[in-house]
Amino acid sequence: MSDAALELTDITKAYNPGKPNEVKVLRGVDLRIEGGEIVALVAPSGAGKSTLLHIAGLLDLPDAGTVRIGGTDMSGKSDRRRTATRREEVGFIYQFHHLLPEFSALENIVLPQLANATPRAEAESHARDLLARVGIAARADHRPAALSGGEQQRVAFCRALANAPRLLLADEPTGNLDPTTSDQVFGTLMELVRATGLSALIATHNLALAARMDRQLRLSDGRLEPA
Repeated sequence: MSDAALELTDITKAYNPGKPNEVKVLRGVDLRIEGGEIVALVAPSGAGKSTLLHIAGLLDLPDAGTVRIGGTDMSGKSDRRRTATRREEVGFIYQFHHLLPEFSALENIVLPQLANATPRAEAESHARDLLARVGIAARADHRPAALSGGEQQRVAFCRALANAPRLLLADEPTGNLDPTTSDQVFGTLMELVRATGLSALIATHNLALAARMDRQLRLSDGRLEPA
């Protein structure tokens, strides 16, 4: 079997461990996402889905367990190696777009590529191609404040995919949009992910959106189970 895009094995995480107010967030989570697979992570607020995504994306360390990205065990890797893997292999999308307000849509997509040593001309060309794919090429030179909420999130999608990651992690990517815009923008995201062939773990509390993915998992009492 080929290496999975993401594999979590027996992941545990607690806050305030060993204290009276200890909170056990993850209690032995196992997850394998194959190449090209889109998986929905369904959980209510406070269930630990953001913690799970942060561990999967190497933004946080588990108390125990193993995280493998593309078959590489990240246990014990240096901060520098984890940062490089996160930059090159993982794309992140959040509920709020977190675009840099002083830069244009195009520049927001170019910057992560420059950080990854991509030549500027190549980075700008790729950014324009991504904006065209999500239908807002004409908005390339607009700053975030001049864009609608749906347009801002489309730019965030492009930024997450700028460095051609292996894995996309999204935390309620349309949760800040009205239902109609949410449906449209999520459709754009699915088309983009399918077209690029990457794997994705997308957290949502929207069951209709979750049903459009390949597989649905529910995080309950610190464990994953089929939704």
